Amino acid sequence: MDNTRWRSTHALALSAIAMGGILTATVPGTAVAAPRGPDVSSWQHVDGRFIDWFAVRRSGHDFAMVKATEGLDYVNPYFVQDSLLMRAAGVARGTYHYARPNLPPEPQAMLYAATVLGQNGPLDLPPVLDMENAGGLDPAGLINWTHRYLNTVRALTGRVPIIYTYPNFWKSAMADTNEFTHYPLWIADYRGNDQPEVPGGWPTWTFWQTTDSASVPGIAGGTDVNVYSGAQGDFARYANSGGMLGSS
Repeated sequence: MDNTRWRSTHALALSAIAMGGILTATVPGTAVAAPRGPDVSSWQHVDGRFIDWFAVRRSGHDFAMVKATEGLDYVNPYFVQDSLLMRAAGVARGTYHYARPNLPPEPQAMLYAATVLGQNGPLDLPPVLDMENAGGLDPAGLINWTHRYLNTVRALTGRVPIIYTYPNFWKSAMADTNEFTHYPLWIADYRGNDQPEVPGGWPTWTFWQTTDSASVPGIAGGTDVNVYSGAQGDFARYANSGGMLGSS
């Protein structure tokens, strides 16, 4: 997600897939593109430029994941701007907190929940915890930290959070635990396979970050692109959008 995120040497292999859309069959003889969207942070605001969310939506992206907070005191300076423009453009908003497990989880959850204003409005996806930093904790300590953060965010927002991670991190830093399978999984895997690797006993993935080097109209420079699997049901319902997300 950020400069610290996992990078695969095969990132370019899935760029064409990410930009073209992964097709999901509907009825015999037809297919539709699965909902897709970028994820962004301050890094996508090159030289302080705005993201043109109307161009993002016109290019066929239904949602975007936006970094909200990190640790105990960082708030993305473009978060409010992006949130308002995304809603105006009809782009469903996912927001994430970048975990710093060397710091206590409950205050991080409170900072995040206060920043995203509950994550329960129109065009809001559930909250996301970005897990790619162990903070010096062993697996048992990190598992406990993660439970505490997720429980706090769920209590504050009333929604079941999504976990973002990548296979090697989960298998090593989290000892491939299967204690979190009741949370939806957002997995980063750029290796060019038909499906991502799913660690931790999850039966399926909900979002898949297929590349970190896509070109999306309206966003300066390369960006991550993700697809929705349908694992949580109808995307419009999951994104609190009702009939607001029409065809592009």
